[in-house]
Amino acid sequence: MEDKILMSTILNGTKGLCDLMMHGSIESSTPDVHQAFCTALDDCLTMQNQIYSKMSAKGWYPTQTVEKTKIDSAIQKFSQSSQG
Repeated sequence: MEDKILMSTILNGTKGLCDLMMHGSIESSTPDVHQAFCTALDDCLTMQNQIYSKMSAKGWYPTQTVEKTKIDSAIQKFSQSSQG
């Protein structure tokens, strides 16, 4: 299997695991269980970032650049909708 496909599959699985750990922490009924899920979520997020960084360094996870005016416009739009 090609390395890029393998890393992408691992990244997607890790993202899913992060989602499960987040929901586990939200739905936990005791402080100890909540803390266990929060710790696991932090570990998952660290792992996800490491995988993303390796893929990005190899050019396997390209990102788009956005003009500052578009970012400012989006910030203004959401700022207005949250105030109204």
